[in-house]
Amino acid sequence: MIQETGKRMQVVIHAGAHHTDEDRLINCLSANREMLARHGTNVPDPQRYRRLVRDVLHHAQDSGLAPDARDVLVDAISNEGAVDRLVLSNPGFFGTPKMAVNGGVLYGAAEHRLNLFRQLFPDDHLELFIGVVNPATFLPPLLKETDFDTVEALLRGHDAAHLRWSELITRVLRHHPDIPVTVWCNEDTPLIWSQVVREMAGIDPTVAFEGEFSLIEEIMTPAGRERFRGYLASHPGLTEVQKRRVVAAFLDKFADEAAIEEELDAPGWTDALVAKLTELYDEDLYTIQRMQGVQVITP
Repeated sequence: MIQETGKRMQVVIHAGAHHTDEDRLINCLSANREMLARHGTNVPDPQRYRRLVRDVLHHAQDSGLAPDARDVLVDAISNEGAVDRLVLSNPGFFGTPKMAVNGGVLYGAAEHRLNLFRQLFPDDHLELFIGVVNPATFLPPLLKETDFDTVEALLRGHDAAHLRWSELITRVLRHHPDIPVTVWCNEDTPLIWSQVVREMAGIDPTVAFEGEFSLIEEIMTPAGRERFRGYLASHPGLTEVQKRRVVAAFLDKFADEAAIEEELDAPGWTDALVAKLTELYDEDLYTIQRMQGVQVITP
């Protein structure tokens, strides 16, 4: 074995949501794998574990797990030297796109899937990370990954206006009160990118990493990117708060509208419905921010 697989770890479960960061977070962490390993954080390649973890969880559900299932899995996917914190990311951890809104709730299988993770990592410390997103922009791309023709069919007769991320988090906390939950609003991700990455990686704010501004630069015009890089080069040592102010200022002036425009192409998806769902989403975010046991990363 290359790992001390019997050692108690922190296990990060990054469960999407679907169509939020599109694997940018895990790709950024993977690009910093060697540096993070020196800090004790293990970031295995998702291609090495997504199917494997799915199969192991299915086996746990059907017939239970062998006593050494955890150590065998960790040894199979781990990188040498990193044994303190394991980061696993998959928007499908809580179900397929078809399951994401079944029963009129968001990710109705979440607490059950976490039960399976607890069986797999019985003596480790689990942490849940999830980026939430406006249902108005969440449902149309979700629909395209299913065999349904309309959002109404995807929802199986339930009302999109009744979907609440706070309801999902409440279920998780009720069934797993000892699992810390970290939440952020996907729409805020460009402004809080570095904090989300560091929180998932378990590293201090002072630790530099590759790709700290990669998401921000994706949604800037070429001229804005050049000026942004020049500004950072001429202003070393900015604090996290100062960096966020700089990012906000540059996005305000140099945002690439084509890059941030949301595709809302779904039958019956009207401007009035989008406005209604957005208002309800804003209220839901306020509810989440007041929930005990939840860390909410905000700009």
